[in-house]
Amino acid sequence: MSRSIITCLLFLLVGCNDVETTPFDYCNSDPPDEACYREKRDPGSEQIALAEAIVQKQIEDHPADSMAWNWEEAVLMVGVHELYRVTRKAEYRDYYQDWIDHHIAQGYEMKSSDTSAPARLALELYAQNGEQKYHDVIDDFFTYINEDALRTEEGGLNHLGTDDTFGITLWVDSLFMFGGVLIRWGEEQGDQAALDEFAFQHAIFTDLLQQEPGWYQHAHDWLGSQDKDVYWGRGNGWVACATTDYLRVLLARGEKDQPARRALEKLFSAILATQDAQSGLWWTVVNRPGETYLETSASALFACALARAWRYGFVDDSVLPTVEQAVAGVRSMITTDALNRPVVTGISGPTMAGSFEYYQEIPIGDDLPYGLGAVLLMLIETSGLP
Repeated sequence: MSRSIITCLLFLLVGCNDVETTPFDYCNSDPPDEACYREKRDPGSEQIALAEAIVQKQIEDHPADSMAWNWEEAVLMVGVHELYRVTRKAEYRDYYQDWIDHHIAQGYEMKSSDTSAPARLALELYAQNGEQKYHDVIDDFFTYINEDALRTEEGGLNHLGTDDTFGITLWVDSLFMFGGVLIRWGEEQGDQAALDEFAFQHAIFTDLLQQEPGWYQHAHDWLGSQDKDVYWGRGNGWVACATTDYLRVLLARGEKDQPARRALEKLFSAILATQDAQSGLWWTVVNRPGETYLETSASALFACALARAWRYGFVDDSVLPTVEQAVAGVRSMITTDALNRPVVTGISGPTMAGSFEYYQEIPIGDDLPYGLGAVLLMLIETSGLP
């Protein structure tokens, strides 16, 4: 039975209306604290067991101090952090803490959206133990955001940060990379300015990048070539996850951002309409089925965003079969190595904005760190669902 007062049967056309219900993730009608967060997932589930096996292999094969300070590793570590929240196993916390500590000791640069993303883990560590060295990383992040990064005339943050070699350009990735830091800092520290900055950026990105089908273009004002009517799956996954998390935070504060909600509903409509019925996955160019390849990380991000949106009442029960099929599809892309450890396949390599032919030719890899992070987020967010 739907949790909504109405079932939103016209969701694909008009989106769901706000209704007064208690979200699935709330305990005693209150937003979840850490204990409630764990309760609403399922530490004993197959999904969490698989997530743990993925992280164990990563820890065994890639010591924390061998991993770069960049978005790829940051996405992985966000997934490891979320797994720590569910399991409370210190080795997972130690892994991302050792990574941050290594780079604090060795030095790091924060000059782009991609290199600002690791600050997300510093803020989580600061929330856990209050150590000043982690707050210093957050200070560097806000110096980058507020003083160093170039902006478009509308105020949008340049994806390449302080570099204007390719123009001052917006990329969809940024909403997850710097956006995740703004959202979580705003939530954990009650920083209204951080949430306002994300809202401001989201509105600009949506105005300049979201197209009529609901999809976001990869880039705005990119000096390289970029075909029209070509929508990159993983980029739209970053937007879906970041927007859903932002709306989750506002909900807990008793606030709304209706333009962001409408943008997300349009994006979800596009996502729901383009899932491959046979595999449960999405194509790397989502609106060109069969002309590119089915891709793991985008599919995992879509499933994560839809599951989170369901948990907080932004979509109704009709999305659950899509989520279930997506999880099955992603799991079908996980094989095992000679030691019977999981290997996540079908991950599209790092991707710039380009022509349709360029997206077709992006190589596929196994166990790429951001792909692992996306799969971890999906496994965690879909555990404990009915």
